[in-house]
Amino acid sequence: MNPLQPLNATQVYRACPEDAFDFEITSELESLDMLSGHARARDALDFGTSMRSDGFNLYVLGHPGHGKHQLVGRFLSERSRDEPTPPDIAYRYNFDDHTQPLCLLLPTGMGRVLRADLEQLAEELRSAIPAVFEGDEYQNRLHEMKQAMGERQRDAIEVVRREAREHDILLLSTPNGFTFAPAGDDDKMMSPEEFEKLDKDDRERIEGTVQVLQKKLAQAIRHMPRLAKQLREHISTLNGEMLQTAIDAPLAELEERYADHDGILDHLKALRDAMLLHVDSFIADEPEMPPEAIFNRFPINLIVDNTGCEGAPVVYLDLPTHQHLVGRIEHHVHNGTLLTDFSLIRAGGLHRANGGYLVIDVRALLMHAGAWETLKWVLRAGEIRTESLEQAYGLISTTTLDPEPVPLDLKVVLLGERLFYYLLCEQDPDFLELFKVQADLEDELERNHGNQPLYARMVATLARDSALRPLDRSGVAAVIERASRLADDQGKLTARHRALSNLLEEADHWAERDDAKVMSRRHVEKAVAQQLWRASRIHERSHEAIARGIVAIQLEGFQVGQVNGLSVMSLGDYAFGQPTRITATARPGPGHVVDIEREARLGGRIHSKAVMILSRCLASRYAPDTPLSLSASLAFEQSYGGIEGDSASVAEACALISAIARVGIDQRLAVTGSIDQHGRVQAVGGVNEKIEGFFDICQARGGVKGHGVLLPPTNVEHLMLKLEVRDAIAAGEFKVYAIEYLDQALELLTGMTPGERTDEGLYPAGSLNAKVHERLEAFHQAVKRSKVKVNDEEEGKEEDKENEAGSTDEERSDDQ
Repeated sequence: MNPLQPLNATQVYRACPEDAFDFEITSELESLDMLSGHARARDALDFGTSMRSDGFNLYVLGHPGHGKHQLVGRFLSERSRDEPTPPDIAYRYNFDDHTQPLCLLLPTGMGRVLRADLEQLAEELRSAIPAVFEGDEYQNRLHEMKQAMGERQRDAIEVVRREAREHDILLLSTPNGFTFAPAGDDDKMMSPEEFEKLDKDDRERIEGTVQVLQKKLAQAIRHMPRLAKQLREHISTLNGEMLQTAIDAPLAELEERYADHDGILDHLKALRDAMLLHVDSFIADEPEMPPEAIFNRFPINLIVDNTGCEGAPVVYLDLPTHQHLVGRIEHHVHNGTLLTDFSLIRAGGLHRANGGYLVIDVRALLMHAGAWETLKWVLRAGEIRTESLEQAYGLISTTTLDPEPVPLDLKVVLLGERLFYYLLCEQDPDFLELFKVQADLEDELERNHGNQPLYARMVATLARDSALRPLDRSGVAAVIERASRLADDQGKLTARHRALSNLLEEADHWAERDDAKVMSRRHVEKAVAQQLWRASRIHERSHEAIARGIVAIQLEGFQVGQVNGLSVMSLGDYAFGQPTRITATARPGPGHVVDIEREARLGGRIHSKAVMILSRCLASRYAPDTPLSLSASLAFEQSYGGIEGDSASVAEACALISAIARVGIDQRLAVTGSIDQHGRVQAVGGVNEKIEGFFDICQARGGVKGHGVLLPPTNVEHLMLKLEVRDAIAAGEFKVYAIEYLDQALELLTGMTPGERTDEGLYPAGSLNAKVHERLEAFHQAVKRSKVKVNDEEEGKEEDKENEAGSTDEERSDDQ
């Protein structure tokens, strides 16, 4: 077998040549559609926005770093420009039931005009109506009516008075009313003495006549209220006629102007009827309903004004609470009482986006109580009902408004992570009925000769949108190389725009410090270095503990049953590699490999699975036809947190084989990789951080010469190592090996040839695998001897029991 060769510097980093670009600075490049490279998501967005059937709302899946709001917002803005602008939305007073304001949908821009017209109408009538009732015509006609009615009342009394005079009886007015008295010779009231001197017949005649006259007077007086009522009716008719003359002209003008809009005509008719119904409010000194209360019902409450909207609206709701979705009804305090009316209805995001697109972050939506259920209810019902959350759930009984629902016609676009999408699919049966279109953004884009110029245009677009300096070719190349590192793949570029935008903004800052007109490679690399520096405090403290020997990591010599594994620590968006000392012990036993991390409940499920796989791998390699007589243990030394993942399984297998064979492992090398049951090495994550972490520790402990890392070959294309590591590899001081099989790792770590098993199941004498096989055979014999000894001891105990039982029987016989 040929010796395994380490990787060269070109294999561990894919540089971006500057001559691949045909521009000098990015300001020469045209802007790029930021959804370029997201063909699947673009097609989904195009389909979802053009599909008008119910339930075809959209959920945009992607990592938080994608900048989904900007991507989707730009797409929807372009799409909405060619779509019709939706109508304005207003509420008007309901004269039949003030608790149920009526919805008014108006052509775009008409709401503002109508509101001004109604306000002007109210202002005009505030002065026109009093002028009519204070005018000479009204006063004269009113005076004539009252005078005529007064004359009719006087005439009725005068008839009785004349009849009484004909009978020598006077009708006199007193403070208490009318009274009759006999007349004397001088046409004056007869005194009581004179009346008593009259004959009895004359007195009885006068008294009888007075009784008749009193009845006639009473009858005349009973007609007085009827005459008063007629007067009031005539005055009311007059008031109505006069009010009609005041309001006819301005109302007729508006009715002619809005003749094509039934809702407006209904409102104008209701205004006319309300004024005529409450005509006394404009005349009485202290009316039951003041005129201002009537005029306050004239205007409309324009809750959505689309006058300045070009095409369909695109609304991003950053705080999607129940009220911010469906709107709210405000109140004001009057004399300690909460009052409200139709003018206090406020629009929600659904109102403002109606006819267009409502964009919501799903995490924020799910965090607010009732908001998710409210959105689902609105989409199912196809209408927006403005009510408080307490009303919706029947938690209050206070009388309030119940506005007429607004018909709904919009697309809801949810922005969220994939986890939320799949959880909603699983947990909410309504979700897929309401959000039938998923737009899944790519995490990485292909890095090839065709895509790199497009990526350069994307970088130019990000810089232009943020008003940053342009980049030269070296700066773009550095950004592309960084994008590959962020994607952890030489053949990929990250599609997460937020990280690139942050990088460009920081590079622009350092370019400003240098008084440079363009951003170049040194500014981009400075920005990257500063990002890592700001987040590296814990990284440095961790490596300092290893460098000082507080955390024991051996980097020289050979050690039995001990290997340097590699792990990754993730803190927020920062990750760094850290070597870990993995140890193993081996002795005869029943074939168990004890995972100390699992026993201590520090190992995760994947790690436990990996230990089971490697134990089966060892059993199939070294004891295919016999029981594996082994009791072994594995531990991550000085590890006090949880251990998860299978990336240490190759290192654990090497440590265990070393402990079995009593062959030392080269501590200058570190290992990462997963293993399967047949000894093949599989890919793992975080290889860049792992290699750089071991490199930094070696450098801090005396130098990297002779040190190296073993990794799976399928991880080679993921390598984008930092410059110091590449320089050391180029100088031959630090080595990186791509191992495909466990035997390759064992050969590099032990310096011994593993040896291949023959058809007879034997390994070459003196090989590493032969030593392992011999030691396991010795374990097997030891276990067998132990079992024989145990069996002999148990048989001896049984014979002793039988002998004791026999002696007892003989003693009993003798006694008898």
